[in-house]
Amino acid sequence: MKRLLQIALSLSVLAGITMSCNDKCTQTIKSWQSRSAVYAATQVRAGVEAQAPKDLESPGKIYIKGNYLFINEVKKGFHIIDNSNPAVPKKISFVRIPGNVDIAVLGNTLYADSYMDILAFDITDPKAPKQVSRVEAVFPSGIIDGLWWSYNANTKQVFDTDRQLVTTTQEISCENASTTTTNNWWGGGVAFDSKAVGATAAPGSSTGAGTGGSMARFTIVDKNLYAVSQSDMILFGLESPQNPKFKKNISMGFGIETIFPYKDKLFIGTTTGMQIWDNVNPEKPTFLSRIDHFRACDPVVVENDVAYVTLRSTDNWGRCGAAQTNQLDVIDVRVPAFPVLRKTYPMQSPYGLGIDKGRLFLCEGKGGLKTFNANDPMDIKLTQHFKDMNAYDVIPISKNLMMIGRDGLYQYDYSNPDNLKLLSIIPVKNNL
Repeated sequence: MKRLLQIALSLSVLAGITMSCNDKCTQTIKSWQSRSAVYAATQVRAGVEAQAPKDLESPGKIYIKGNYLFINEVKKGFHIIDNSNPAVPKKISFVRIPGNVDIAVLGNTLYADSYMDILAFDITDPKAPKQVSRVEAVFPSGIIDGLWWSYNANTKQVFDTDRQLVTTTQEISCENASTTTTNNWWGGGVAFDSKAVGATAAPGSSTGAGTGGSMARFTIVDKNLYAVSQSDMILFGLESPQNPKFKKNISMGFGIETIFPYKDKLFIGTTTGMQIWDNVNPEKPTFLSRIDHFRACDPVVVENDVAYVTLRSTDNWGRCGAAQTNQLDVIDVRVPAFPVLRKTYPMQSPYGLGIDKGRLFLCEGKGGLKTFNANDPMDIKLTQHFKDMNAYDVIPISKNLMMIGRDGLYQYDYSNPDNLKLLSIIPVKNNL
């Protein structure tokens, strides 16, 4: 019984303990539990709606286009935020999309997934985005927050798994009571400055793509949208931006996690290594090489032909791997067909990372946010460590650093990269 109690406590958020006169404690526990759900495809497709702005509740990936931020609300849709003044960001609208996780923007068209489908929105007026097209049934299955969903094309149903917060009360011996709390968060990640050739538009421009990167599963190069699933890369043509066309499905093996474009290459993060694909012809990416490691979660960013990869042994739900691997790898990719691991730095529990002109920004989960001088990749030096947040992911662009965490989106001025200054916070509502 005592062992069962310890397990229950380790998986719960302790809300309160009250004592009675018979040396018994009444303990209230809030715990996250999985639940299954089935949705008709018609229900999912009818659930898209532009709405008034709302609070952040479970923020996921973020995408930058000009002066606007697009923040995914995991499985629910995306927020549009006017970030023309990073010190005073303004929420201006929300688009509800069942099953949404990823976002990408080309010109005035935004692309978003909705479980099995790809949707296109006209965002010429960010206060009133309009759905203009949909490509149906391109994703047969996926993983969101470590939980699988799948689409049955025969029954036209989505089978999903979600989490719900369950409150229970139990009476225990006071000597076994604990005040330990857990701090689980399962945001979907954030995008980064891609530095891709032809992929980034100047701030305020209405043409070109926005910025995406390390934790992203979507990226745009020229007039092509690449979307990676757990085993494939799906290519869409954007010759007519508001009407994306399915082109091909490229098998990549199992455990595909992220896609990062750099120059004329695509860098793919997987649970067992990093793949490099030649993208000289954006319509026909071809495999070049891979470098393997222990099973782990591993986003990747690239600058000056050096790839930075974080390896994390586990997330909040134990998805990443059994090996206790928490580190930053520095990989020489000057010869993409023959990547070479040059150095490894130990880390605590690394999540997302971003790189800008030799300055590396790295999230350590509950360990906070770290900044490094990486001008010499063989001698990376820690410059600052912010410990008062649960840091999940970052995006550095134009001296403005955005960090997504359990309690909201933080923005910093890094004009002086050795002394970041907090500009603003968009808080999360009902943060646990």
